[in-house]
Amino acid sequence: MTKSGSAQQTLHDELGLTDKEAVEMYVSMQKARAFDERCMLLQRAGKINFHVSGIGQEAAQVGAAFALDRSQDYFLPYYRDYGFVLSVGMTLKELMLSVFAKAEDPNSGGRQMPGHFGSKRLRIVTGSSPVTTQVPHAAGVALAAKMKGERLVSFVTFGEGSSNQGDFHEGCNFAGVHKLPVIFFCENNQYAISTPIHRQVAGKISDRAAGYGFPGIEVDGNDPLEVYRVVKEARRRAVEGEGPTLVEAKMYRISPHSTSDNDLAYRTKEEVEQHRNQDGLPRYRAYLMDCGLWDEAREQTLLKQLREELDEATAYGDKAPFPAAEDTLRYVYAESDEEGSNATWRS
Repeated sequence: MTKSGSAQQTLHDELGLTDKEAVEMYVSMQKARAFDERCMLLQRAGKINFHVSGIGQEAAQVGAAFALDRSQDYFLPYYRDYGFVLSVGMTLKELMLSVFAKAEDPNSGGRQMPGHFGSKRLRIVTGSSPVTTQVPHAAGVALAAKMKGERLVSFVTFGEGSSNQGDFHEGCNFAGVHKLPVIFFCENNQYAISTPIHRQVAGKISDRAAGYGFPGIEVDGNDPLEVYRVVKEARRRAVEGEGPTLVEAKMYRISPHSTSDNDLAYRTKEEVEQHRNQDGLPRYRAYLMDCGLWDEAREQTLLKQLREELDEATAYGDKAPFPAAEDTLRYVYAESDEEGSNATWRS
């Protein structure tokens, strides 16, 4: 990311982003990073049971979110997408209720593992633990939008390992045949748990789109502005009836696969540090500073604010009540609206 000159338009200007929006993107990236790091500490302290991290993937997630219509599009994120869900309106308190598995958790009422997002209010379609099931669901949402004549898209994310699953190919094929308004967004972080990319895929994931009759684009996932540009164009194509787009965002998973993973069993510290130097978050901060939109004082103010927000959200999530044991079977069998009216996560 470079600036085109102080007397000329900046890159975000050229893309149609205001200075305020450009800064908001950075705030969302930092918020996601701070949440992620706090959860790693909470798990190590024994306060929560499990955390799956998205450190190193925030730039792509936030860049994509800002390119979408966050008032009407539908979202099907995968389990690392903290930057994405925060950008479309989920709060730190809501995420903390999820990691603490509390009854107020709006994602699932404390039923699902952390990172299994769902919100009727934000049009985030509930995901599940088996990977890639969200891809055909996204095609279904897009089919419904096309049948209703609605100018919206469904946006679905997944890892590169998921692109080897049958669900991915079936969803892409169906979307290609029917020219559906869906964006397939692969967050290629180089590892499917412990399996490196060269042992997963012989070619480019983005090239697979050609077999289904729509464009596939590879983009630098560490550059939020470039991701924004590509996803914005994919959305334009979709709402104009031109069909799906497959976007492959290349990035690196800096953190272990999860808190249950010993990543140094399959990669070296040197490899991780090499990619840490390409992290999109400090790169984008440097861009904003170059544009005169950010400085060290603003940085320290933001970090202080995020610590306070996280402290409040953490305390709330920790003290909130757990679900009642008898609620285990709620929404498994049919029940009246009156019976389910107290379940906050239903809405």
